[in-house]
Amino acid sequence: MKKSAAKTFGILTSGGDCPGLNAAIRGVAKAAFGIYGMKIMGINNGYKGLIEGDVKILNPEDVSGILTKGGTILGTSREKPFKVSKGDDASTSSIKVDAIKDTYKRFGLDCIVVLGGNGTHNTAALLKNEGINVIGLPKTIDNDLYGTDITFGFHSAVDIATEAIDRLHSTAHSHNRVMVVEVMGHNAGWLALYAGVAGGGDVIVIPEIPYDIDSITRHLKKRAKGGKPFSIVVVAEGAISVEEAKMSKKEIKQKRASDNSPTAGYRIAKEIETSTGMDVRVSVLGYQQRGGAPSPYDRVIATQFGTAAAELLHLGDYGKMVAKENNSIIARPLEEIAGKLKLVPSDHTLIRDARFVGTCFGNE
Repeated sequence: MKKSAAKTFGILTSGGDCPGLNAAIRGVAKAAFGIYGMKIMGINNGYKGLIEGDVKILNPEDVSGILTKGGTILGTSREKPFKVSKGDDASTSSIKVDAIKDTYKRFGLDCIVVLGGNGTHNTAALLKNEGINVIGLPKTIDNDLYGTDITFGFHSAVDIATEAIDRLHSTAHSHNRVMVVEVMGHNAGWLALYAGVAGGGDVIVIPEIPYDIDSITRHLKKRAKGGKPFSIVVVAEGAISVEEAKMSKKEIKQKRASDNSPTAGYRIAKEIETSTGMDVRVSVLGYQQRGGAPSPYDRVIATQFGTAAAELLHLGDYGKMVAKENNSIIARPLEEIAGKLKLVPSDHTLIRDARFVGTCFGNE
């Protein structure tokens, strides 16, 4: 049975911030205002604001001039209302969900548009099961959200990481050093793969391909013997070794505690230095990958996703996430997305192409 078109809806941003959030908010809002005459309620600080009833009316002037702005005008949080944290009472989750339902009813919302990644859409699917109308927009620099070819924020992060790698090339060459560049990505290697290829990384280490340090050091020694004593090693923050791939999470945690290396980049740098005696430096790019203005591509895709969400609201087609598949904008049921990760497949064409130009992935 077709549901009625939304007249009033809420919108929130959840999880880590990234470039393109404001562009997506603008896309939804401008179409909702100008084409469909809807009323929009901005929910501050993600699901936390939904629980607390921290809601305000969004007017057309509120979304004017935000296309190029980084961050989010609504604020964000990592609140997960269905999760019972350590030390919380078992009833905490149900109290939060009841509060969300109260906010939804009190402000006369017909739907909530949520902008976020995996955790955000898991929560959205659970809210759908609670009888709340939800539409999702795919946001994350990690590009690991299942059901869409691309997420907004990813291309901006690739641009930022690639520029950093470009700059580190010159210092690596000047000092004949190995520069280990650690990028974000959580447990997926999309960001390291794309930035590594774009930046001409000599070695790219991603979580989906457990690395053998001997393979990496052989490659670096071969380069040095061939007259290139400098190299760029791009490491995803979730990188694991062949040895670690055979361990449980608990065993990995214990091993790393004894390594005295704070991150994957430092661990691999130490292993390279110990094995080769080369001069190695580490640069952890960190949160700068999530900041600043969105790239032109992300402005475009965020606008496309946003206007598509407004159309779904008009059609009363709820319980979906807007996605991109084979260059088309589509909508997927939330239950197809929740609880799944999109990882880099081992036969991905970009891995093959990188190998063809001489890139080492630590498993050769």
